[in-house]
Amino acid sequence: MGHSKKTAKATKSSLSRLLCLVLVLGAMVPLPSCGVYSFNGASISPDIKNIVVANFYNEAAGGPVNMSQTLTEKLKEYYQQNSTLKIANGVDADLRLQGSIVGYQLSPIAVTAQQPDQPDQAALNRLTIRVKARFVNSKDEEQNFDQEFAFYRDFPQSQTLSDVEGQLVPVILDQIVLDIFNRSVANW
Repeated sequence: MGHSKKTAKATKSSLSRLLCLVLVLGAMVPLPSCGVYSFNGASISPDIKNIVVANFYNEAAGGPVNMSQTLTEKLKEYYQQNSTLKIANGVDADLRLQGSIVGYQLSPIAVTAQQPDQPDQAALNRLTIRVKARFVNSKDEEQNFDQEFAFYRDFPQSQTLSDVEGQLVPVILDQIVLDIFNRSVANW
C-alpha cells in the first residue's frame, strides 16, 4: 500500500511537470492566424502593407482654421504608431482613407430655470464635431465603409467657446481618430 502512494505522488509530479512544459512551449510557439494582431486591437492581414490618408477638408461652418490639417496629421500618426502600416503618398495603396469635417456645432444643454421674470439659461454648452470618413480596402471590399463619426465635449456656460476651444478640439479629434482607426483596422 505504501508503494502505490509513492507511485501516485510520482505520477502527479510528472503530470505537473509535463503540464508546465506544455504551457511554456505553447507560449513560445506561434500559432497560425488570419492576420497580424497587436495589443491595441488592430487586426491587419499580412498582405496589407500601407495606407493613404488623404487630406481631410473642413466643410463645416466654424472651427479653428487648421482643424482639417490637424485631423489629417493625427490620423497619419495614429496609424503609424498603432499598426504596422506605412503611410503611402500615392493612389495605389492597400488601404485608402479620405473624408471631411462636416459639422462643428455649439449647442446649449442642461437648461436651468431662472427667476420667473428672467429667461432660462444653459448650465452647460456642448461642442460637437462630426467627420465623414470613407475607407477603402483594396484587398477586401467587405471592409469598405462610408460613415460619419461624431464626438462632443461639454463645458460650463460661464466659459466662452474661445476660452475652451484650444483644449476641447484636440480631445474631440483624438476620440474621432480612435473611432475611425477601430472601425477601419480593428474591426470594432
